[in-house]
Amino acid sequence: MPNRIKIVTVLFFLSFTVVLGRLFYWQIYKGKELAIQARSQYVGGETIMAPRGEILASDGSWFVARGDSWLVYAALPKILEDSKEVAEKLAPYFIDSNKTRKDLLVEIDRLTSLLEKDSAVWIPLKNRVSTGTKTEIEKLNIEGIGFERQEIRVYPEASSAAHLLGFVGKSSDGEEQGYFGLEGYYHLTLSGKPGYLSRESDARGVPILLGNSQKISAIEGINLVTSIDKPVQLNVNKKLKDGIETYGAAGGSVIVMDPKSGRVLAMASYPSYDPAEYFKYGDALFNNPVISSSFEPGSVFKVIVMASALDAEVVEPDTKCDICAGPLKIGKYYVKTWNNEYHADSTMIDVIVRSDNVGMAFVGSKLGANKMYEYLNKFGIGELTGIDLQGEATPKLRDKDKWGDIDVATASFGQGVAVTPIQIIRAVSTIANKGVIVTPHVVDKLSGEGWEEEIKVNGAERIISEKAATQFTAMMVEAAKKGEAKWTHERGFKVAGKTGTAQIPIEGHYDEEKTIASFVGFAPYDDPKFIMLVTLHEPSTSPWASETAAPLWYSIAKNLFPYFGIHPEN
Repeated sequence: MPNRIKIVTVLFFLSFTVVLGRLFYWQIYKGKELAIQARSQYVGGETIMAPRGEILASDGSWFVARGDSWLVYAALPKILEDSKEVAEKLAPYFIDSNKTRKDLLVEIDRLTSLLEKDSAVWIPLKNRVSTGTKTEIEKLNIEGIGFERQEIRVYPEASSAAHLLGFVGKSSDGEEQGYFGLEGYYHLTLSGKPGYLSRESDARGVPILLGNSQKISAIEGINLVTSIDKPVQLNVNKKLKDGIETYGAAGGSVIVMDPKSGRVLAMASYPSYDPAEYFKYGDALFNNPVISSSFEPGSVFKVIVMASALDAEVVEPDTKCDICAGPLKIGKYYVKTWNNEYHADSTMIDVIVRSDNVGMAFVGSKLGANKMYEYLNKFGIGELTGIDLQGEATPKLRDKDKWGDIDVATASFGQGVAVTPIQIIRAVSTIANKGVIVTPHVVDKLSGEGWEEEIKVNGAERIISEKAATQFTAMMVEAAKKGEAKWTHERGFKVAGKTGTAQIPIEGHYDEEKTIASFVGFAPYDDPKFIMLVTLHEPSTSPWASETAAPLWYSIAKNLFPYFGIHPEN
């Protein structure tokens, strides 16, 4: 008997020890983890999305605003009607009015399959439904159909500034993400910080009236106040479309900038897209040609090379070209003028006015490969400008030790060197700005409720002397008045300008018919209010910039002159 008591006592003690050990394991060792799991069963929450910042023109009007749309969802246990019947009622509101009967049937099938899911209790049916459509659906009185507010981006000017603005899509995680332009570059600034709402609920998910709840408010995104002048932007966009149609071009772009500050006043490219419905367009349209598409610039590049030579003092405006009497032979290649006309002893002014390739090869030889390379670097060729738009790209300059005589000659008149339009206008703005280069930028200020903060843009730097810039400005004035585009010149207005016609390189050779035509100019030349670059791709009415890009430049400038208070002389 005593042995049995001992055995029972031992067993009891062992059982007690095991229970105590398990209690220790669950309450002490696993206690924290289990508490979290338990809490998750009766504490729920939701993310509070932060309102995205708006994008404003320089006058405070909207380029991008916030708008409301609705997510239509189904709370399945509450839907009493047949799934097919509900789908047939909703489908007409979820497709465009121009869709066919087949499209309607496809939508009915999609909705039916969603509504028949056994495992789901909450099913999203359609995103971004307008308030008007929401009102119409509410009139159907379908039990279990609900709505959740969604913020959308509203673009009042549609595609007129699409490449500047970019768009908001979804990231790989399903979160809102800005892409391209300002939406991409300033995504974090515009996004703000989301909030969170947590609350205790019962087993059915119904909030407990006296339960604990906590709310962390969302911080709304910051607004961007841009330098874009809306009347100028709309004018540029309209004129560009008209010009592309008039000259039968495949595409084109225009940028207007303040050469003294680098503030971009307008930027348009065509073909374009509607950022509110970006998903209806191909990816190829999203890149902004002004900052990401490279081309051989042709004669507008002569501005950079001649200004460099004047600054280096290897030529003067009245220096005579002693090789301009005929074509120039370099190795096995010949450099010829665009019109096969040659003028012995042409001055440097004549070379620019006539856009003489042989004369520019003369200038290139005076500069030499090393100095030309150094000056191109100073002007920012081969480097990003730093403009505050997502998607800027740049072709690189050929390595310095790989420049031969023919490379120097062709680069002097804009062949064998690739640039982007933003690089060209930045470089030429240096001439307008008396030799000081600036960083182009689009956003002037950040703003929120009751505050504003100016964005400081660094990068202003003197790269050529004021004397050289003034000398070359005078050459551009003569080119505008007496060059091949002289017929387009507006008499009395102080315009300094230069045309450029560049053949398009294809598979190791230049296309005989297709060109890129451009014209760059600023006004008034003695106190510039704006600089503008017009580029047309493959104009079909004429390959020459003097007959396409130049008249388009003046067509736009006619509206800019009075707008900026620029009056004709006398």
